[in-house]
Amino acid sequence: MQTYVYTHGMAIQPIRLFGDPVLRTPAAPVETFDKELRKLVKDLTETMMDAPGAGLAAPQIGVSLRVFTYWVDEEPGHLINPDLDLSDEIMEGEEGCLSLPDLAFETPRSRRVVAKGMNMHGEPVVIEGTELLSRAIQHETDHLDGILFIDRLDPEVRKEAMRQIREAEWFGEPAPAVKISPHTISSRWM
Repeated sequence: MQTYVYTHGMAIQPIRLFGDPVLRTPAAPVETFDKELRKLVKDLTETMMDAPGAGLAAPQIGVSLRVFTYWVDEEPGHLINPDLDLSDEIMEGEEGCLSLPDLAFETPRSRRVVAKGMNMHGEPVVIEGTELLSRAIQHETDHLDGILFIDRLDPEVRKEAMRQIREAEWFGEPAPAVKISPHTISSRWM
């Protein structure tokens, strides 16, 4: 068994950048709803707001668990172990990512989402949203599946995105030290 831990006491965490393997690894479901999980949600929220971003998933701070936070229309929130029901209606809109700084591309997403999951206390939650909230929930859930928004781009646009990534000042920076979590994660997720 391998575990991850995030640093206690420091709420704002370094954000993992494109190229870090944790961003391409499907995250493990949360099974323990304890004070460590509540600390993770707090750290994600503070890191997201400091960045600032519309959302942040646990893998983006090096914790491979199915947790994300969002900040849309001045409303913060979080979701654990999300399960999404997406509308067939598609919207185009500019999308960026804190793990791919300063890049944004028109990205297709479902216009409406119904997301079911849990809050940090293990209570069932349903979030319904359209437009930006729908986009944020889909984007962050993708992170939990090891998918980046550039994977959703048309092949020609994705080629341009990859060119911009290779030319970015941050590309190739070493990843921050791995943090360890008290949440046990099955080795099949590594």
